[in-house]
Amino acid sequence: MAAVVEVEVGAGADGERELDEVDMSDLSPEEQWRVEHARMHAKHRGHEAMHAEMVLILIATLVVAQLLLVQWKQRHPRSYNMVTLFQMWVVPLYFTVKLHWWRFLVIWILFSAVTAFVTFRATRKPLVQTTPRLVYKWFLLIYKISYATGIIGYMAVMFTLFGLNLLFKIKPEDAMDFGISLLFYGLYYGVLERDFAEMCADYMASTIGFYSESGMPTKHLSDSVCAVCGQQIFVDVSEEGIIENTYRLSCNHVFHEFCIRGWCIVGKKQTCPYCKEKVDLKRMFSNPWERPHVMYGQLLDWLRYLVAWQPVIIGLVQGINYILGLE
Repeated sequence: MAAVVEVEVGAGADGERELDEVDMSDLSPEEQWRVEHARMHAKHRGHEAMHAEMVLILIATLVVAQLLLVQWKQRHPRSYNMVTLFQMWVVPLYFTVKLHWWRFLVIWILFSAVTAFVTFRATRKPLVQTTPRLVYKWFLLIYKISYATGIIGYMAVMFTLFGLNLLFKIKPEDAMDFGISLLFYGLYYGVLERDFAEMCADYMASTIGFYSESGMPTKHLSDSVCAVCGQQIFVDVSEEGIIENTYRLSCNHVFHEFCIRGWCIVGKKQTCPYCKEKVDLKRMFSNPWERPHVMYGQLLDWLRYLVAWQPVIIGLVQGINYILGLE
């Protein structure tokens, strides 16, 4: 161990040669990590100016990329959302296969299969009457599961940091891996389902005809029809329809409570499905236990950028560094 310490404080080419001559097989894992750490420092010693240039390239790329993404999202939101959704769906798959995360791959395949079926139903014309509720039920289920999974993962991480895992005789590394895995599952599938739900909500609302993303709706909304699902709000005993609670927005348009909640939370819409007036979410979710769902949805929207675009930006930075000969 003393030899390793002496090598670490060595300088110049002699220290680097001594590091290369160290026999790693005779060292403990901690000593091996120290040798690798010392090798990295020896390799990059004297490159301070180059490292500063790389940091400036990283900051400049992040700023420019953020500006371009914001402009793209404002000018062409549909293409931006589609590309972001595709990256959110495919990028983790690459790392999963590369790192042999087979459990994640199995869950990803099951989620993709059911979501593909639901999305197929949502994009058919004419739209089957039961499809909107099927779509919102599926994505609301995934939303709740991801929310619960993320909370459990966060609690497991915090318990490990406070040492509470020792009460159950669980190793810190095992408890932390468990917590981080659950946190990742919850956040990733939470982001993915909200993007798919938003796309399905747009397709279904446009097909029903009471909503248009740009321009006027193709149908006039009757007071007795829910603009989200297109079904009758109030039905007689002898009539076929959906019997449930209703909700009136500040614009006086009435919807099934389940439909408007799915539209706002799952479909990420904060406007009336018919007149596009701003929806007061605080009034809609007056119960304090329901408000965390809104904040969780906002967190997922922020994480979308981190998961979908951060790997692309980092790859772009590495490409620039490679072209400029920076290491």
